[in-house]
Amino acid sequence: MTGLLPVSVIIPVRNEERMLPECLARLRRFPEVIVVDSGSTDRTAEIARGAGTTVLDFKWNGLFPKKRNWVLMNHAISNPWVLFLDADELLTDEFCDALDGAIRSQRCVGYWLNYTNYFLGRPLRHGVAQRKLAVFKVGAGLYERIDEDRWSNLDMEVHEHPIIDGPVGEIKARIDHRDDRGVLRFIDRHRDYAQWEAKRVLALESAQPGSPVKLTPRQRLKYRSLRRWWFPWFYFLVQYIFKFGVFDGHAGLQYALYKFWYFATVRLLLLENDVPARRAGRS
Repeated sequence: MTGLLPVSVIIPVRNEERMLPECLARLRRFPEVIVVDSGSTDRTAEIARGAGTTVLDFKWNGLFPKKRNWVLMNHAISNPWVLFLDADELLTDEFCDALDGAIRSQRCVGYWLNYTNYFLGRPLRHGVAQRKLAVFKVGAGLYERIDEDRWSNLDMEVHEHPIIDGPVGEIKARIDHRDDRGVLRFIDRHRDYAQWEAKRVLALESAQPGSPVKLTPRQRLKYRSLRRWWFPWFYFLVQYIFKFGVFDGHAGLQYALYKFWYFATVRLLLLENDVPARRAGRS
């Protein structure tokens, strides 16, 4: 472990007293840690303040901006780089060293990060890789703006990507994503994600031609395919067979089945929305 990194870590939270202490304990190499709390009813804010972090209170009104953009737009960040973490994401010395090297290279203004997911108590070594563009220079961009009106209860950018002005690279060293807090929590969260994704597709379909919507190639492919009957099956096969999720044993199978359920739920929400429109067309 070497010196401090010129990076401010921002952690959006709500009721994360279980995971937050270990997350914060891994951040000794960062001179500024900002915890953005949206009305936690447990000891989350107390834990964060006890660790010496800056705690910001956030209350979402259902409109733009959500947590991450709100911090970037309203808080004076003291370092030239920012790293967004969730409370269940744990850094390693290997990652911090890789981040240090990437920043020193001065080749990019942002970096995609790689994660090892945990499910049913074990790491998933295979399957579709989780990647997020979660490190970038302050002032290089914001998360994409999506004007929604409480599509769900998600007060943080989950599916929105940062729109970065400049070259973007990748850090190969992985972050441990300990997203393993019980099946019911997993289902509840992904139910909200599914509702959000369905609303996003409907908004894109109703957008005027020429609207300034910037989508990554992966987003364009997904949003074109979510209505198709075959897409949940396709994703399951990619996750479990072609990306070797089968080698993750029972946890790998269950995770692939839940991803099938997720995309099938998004599709059903879209089809459910189509029923009133079809009825109106026949009247």
